[in-house]
This record gives sequence, C-alpha cells and structure tokens, in this order.
Amino acid sequence: MNDPVQNLRALIRDIPDFPKPGIVFKDITPLLADPAGLAMAVEVMANPFRADRVDLVVGAESRGFIFGTAIAQSLSCGFVPIRKPGKLPAETAKASYDLEYGSDTLEVHVDAIKPGQRVLMVDDLLATGGTMSACIDLVRGLGADIAATAFLIELTFLEGRRKLDGIDIHAAIQY
Repeated sequence: MNDPVQNLRALIRDIPDFPKPGIVFKDITPLLADPAGLAMAVEVMANPFRADRVDLVVGAESRGFIFGTAIAQSLSCGFVPIRKPGKLPAETAKASYDLEYGSDTLEVHVDAIKPGQRVLMVDDLLATGGTMSACIDLVRGLGADIAATAFLIELTFLEGRRKLDGIDIHAAIQY
C-alpha cells in the first residue's frame, strides 16, 4: 500500500541556497503541477476536519490561497483570503508581525468573518510561525473561533509551533 505522505514528499524538491546561502527551500511547484499529488495534498490536509464543524477556511497570501480554496471546497464551506496591504477593496483589519529582517503586515476584510464562526487556518508552510500567528490574531480580532491550523509542510527545527501555542496544528509533512 502506498504511503500518501511519502508520495507527497517525492513531489517536493529541495533547492539549496535559496533564497540565500544556507537555506534549503522546499519547492512545492512540482506537487502543484501533478494532478494526483495536488488532489492527495488537499485530501491529507482536509481529512482531519471532516467530522468537525468548519464554517470558513482562511488562507494567507499567496500559497495559502492554493490549498485554502481547495480545502474549503472539499469541506463544503467558504474561503476568506488574508492579503498583503492595499490588495483588498473594502474596510480591513490589519496585523503586523516581525520577519527575520524587518516586518510585514496582513489584512482581511472586516465583514468577511462573523463572530462565533469556526475557522480553519491554512497555509503551505509552518516555519517560524510569524505569518500564521498574525493571521490568527486577525481572525480572533473579528470574533471567530480557531478550529485548527493545517499546513502542507512544517519545518520542525524552526519551532513555529511555539508561536501557535494552544492551537491545534496539523501538518501533512514534517521536516
């Protein structure tokens, strides 16, 4: 019997020294180009939540959109994007967070998420946890409940889980 996680791992290539020396980038574009691999990734990420009530899936720009919309469709719920500043046309809530060399800001429409809704947070990668932590702050600020987080990949050595303390975390693949 085939192991779905091993099949997914085989579709992710390592790119050494990208975006800078010493980093091994996990490139998911071969997985995204493979119809069976993409479908399997979505199922592996969505399956833990089939028995839960999830009202919305929220995904962070930009790869969180890829998996988030597919997972939302798979779970028969809506999708809400969290974007970089200036990309959303209506009133937004903002959250800033620290990066290795600076900071960044994310935004969400204030009317996209209602108080009490159960939200599944989705992104392709859990590294240091900064992006997802900011996304969680935004969603909680709008009164929603975080059902869990789902990632395709978790880089465990970066300990991003620490920034998401108290949140249910599911990662399809761990490195």
